[in-house]
Amino acid sequence: MNIIQCSFCKKPFQSYGARICGNCLEKIDKDFITVRDYIYENKRANMDKISEETGVSKQIILFLMKEGRLIIDDPESVEGGLLLCEVCKKPINTGRMCKDCKGKVAVTMKKSMDTHVSPEHHRNESANFKAAAKVQNK
Repeated sequence: MNIIQCSFCKKPFQSYGARICGNCLEKIDKDFITVRDYIYENKRANMDKISEETGVSKQIILFLMKEGRLIIDDPESVEGGLLLCEVCKKPINTGRMCKDCKGKVAVTMKKSMDTHVSPEHHRNESANFKAAAKVQNK
């Protein structure tokens, strides 16, 4: 447990890994519901309109988009680079990576998992080695 500064309100708080304090998380969750409901009724609204109509800051809306909790379909917001893929810098409307980069990361991780030897494999090999050693010693 560390004492860190909240990413939103800048107040210190005890963290177990989170970078946002409980008060801000609660506010963000309430703001999420407000924005989500507004977007359901106004599917083509842009960031400025959403922020203006709901009273939720653009910072929180962007945070919710990066988390993948919100998708803004306004072409101006996406093409204007409101949110960019963290790998290739292409405009996106939710999350941290575009579909292409997510796919590449998934392939890389799968290859890594395929070549990784599991701890269970090591235990089995060790047990087989010990059993073979006992047989040889008899």
